[in-house]
Amino acid sequence: MSENIFERPFEELLAESVRTHGHLCAGQVLGVRLALLGLRLIGISDPKGKDRKKFLVYVEIDRCATDAIQSVTGASLGKRSLKFVDYGIMAATFVNLETGRAFRVLAREEARELADRYFPEISDKYRRQLEAYRVMPEEELFEVEEVKVEVSPFDLPGRPQKRVQCEDCGAFVQDGREIERDGRVLCRPCAFGGYFKRLS
Repeated sequence: MSENIFERPFEELLAESVRTHGHLCAGQVLGVRLALLGLRLIGISDPKGKDRKKFLVYVEIDRCATDAIQSVTGASLGKRSLKFVDYGIMAATFVNLETGRAFRVLAREEARELADRYFPEISDKYRRQLEAYRVMPEEELFEVEEVKVEVSPFDLPGRPQKRVQCEDCGAFVQDGREIERDGRVLCRPCAFGGYFKRLS
């Protein structure tokens, strides 16, 4: 069933996001608005339906807004349509795979202070931001930049393009993530060390 995301009420999208995330916060409001802006910029109106394989989203932070972006867009790591780049920046880049157009949307730091102007009667700053982010103009919330993203065939949704076995530990590595070192094929943990340490 085809559905235009822009015809859905904002509060309905926010409620879905809150169910996914677990609580309402300013990051949820910001993330829903960021996702809607990003989709609009790349011309995707039915992200969970007919357009679901036509775009990628790169998120740069593992915080509340990322859950909202996933909720609104339907993009996910498992579908290979959501990519996590650990920059620690409240930003996301939306890529239309058919046209190649891409836009990076960055949450403006100054929006935190600007929020004070919208609801000065609310004493709690987090609650004030939550309410202000609902109504602030996009230009005050976000900085938008058109960018170029080179998408590797190994990063596209769909079946793995390649699958090889690490010559050290035997793990199978998919989608070109292996490392060739001294004529040997290795997984990244064997080549560089991993976030974990083997106990045996």
